[in-house]
Amino acid sequence: MNRVAALRLFRNPLYWLVILAPLAVYLAWRDAPPTLVLVISALGMIPLAGLIGESTEALASYTGPRIGGLLNATLGNAAELIITIVAIREGLLELVKASITGSILGNLLFVLGASMLLGGLRHGVQGFDRARASSDSILLVLAVVALTVPSLFSQATGGLGEVSVEVLSLGVAGLMIILYGLGIYQSLRGPAGPLTRPSAEAAVHHPTWTPRGALVLLLLATVGVAWLSEILVAQVEPVVLQLGISEFFLGVILIPIVGNIAEHLVAVTVALKNHMSLSVEIAVGSSLQIALFVVPVLVFVSLLMGNPLTMVFNEFELVALVGGVLIAALVASDGEANWLEGAELLALYLMLALAFYLLPL
Repeated sequence: MNRVAALRLFRNPLYWLVILAPLAVYLAWRDAPPTLVLVISALGMIPLAGLIGESTEALASYTGPRIGGLLNATLGNAAELIITIVAIREGLLELVKASITGSILGNLLFVLGASMLLGGLRHGVQGFDRARASSDSILLVLAVVALTVPSLFSQATGGLGEVSVEVLSLGVAGLMIILYGLGIYQSLRGPAGPLTRPSAEAAVHHPTWTPRGALVLLLLATVGVAWLSEILVAQVEPVVLQLGISEFFLGVILIPIVGNIAEHLVAVTVALKNHMSLSVEIAVGSSLQIALFVVPVLVFVSLLMGNPLTMVFNEFELVALVGGVLIAALVASDGEANWLEGAELLALYLMLALAFYLLPL
């Protein structure tokens, strides 16, 4: 059965990029130009992040909807979590905060927009679970508002209360972890919850990995992502100096794409197969995992590493986050999707991406 799974992976051009992973290691060892090493390591990491998602989906298909939903909720953003932890260790805190913003906006505007656009062009108006989408949207708005609290507090104190901002960030992170735990608890007790989703394995293709094979794949892919993360993060500062682009822009665009492109493709694929409810759950659920799980974990991990990460975002990030979440919530409020709504979300994402590129920092 694993032979069939391996053959299916080989037929997917995305996974051919895995040959770039050893090349990135070799180039880093030979002190190749930083830009080349960063590009090759980023491309090589994409299939490894995809394999983490692939193995998680395969395990979820065997464990049932509740445990499977828990696996998806816990490991859905594992690759991005690994990259950002390495970045924290290297002191690249602005890169980490930018990746948080980029991930949330990328899922809500780019992924959801592409899914609605392409799904709408193929199937016309597509319906999805309005009640589930509304429940997820409410929790997402709450989570993003919570992310803005330390930033607003920092502005109110004029940057004079740095210790207070750190304490507030820890307090908000702790409460967000509690909310995450309560959401998981509700999901395990009921048929569905706001922080879990069904496996996309059956919708995309029939399960082909055995549980043992999926576990081995998950372990190897995780080790590979951790290794390449070390190489990629080490190139950030030289590339910023060489190309004159900001660390902030790299975080907003590069990290979310590298860590989540495989999951993004799954969301678009299921939308093309007219499973719009699952596509919406993937896009919104991934944003919820970032806000309620990844961010608090990074705050506490950064404290242990001696590089405290405070949840203080710049004004443009705050406006983009709140605006993006509200627009996505409004689009999902009627339980129907069409290609024009998808085009609107994509247009907004591109506007913000251009602004982030031009933003002087």
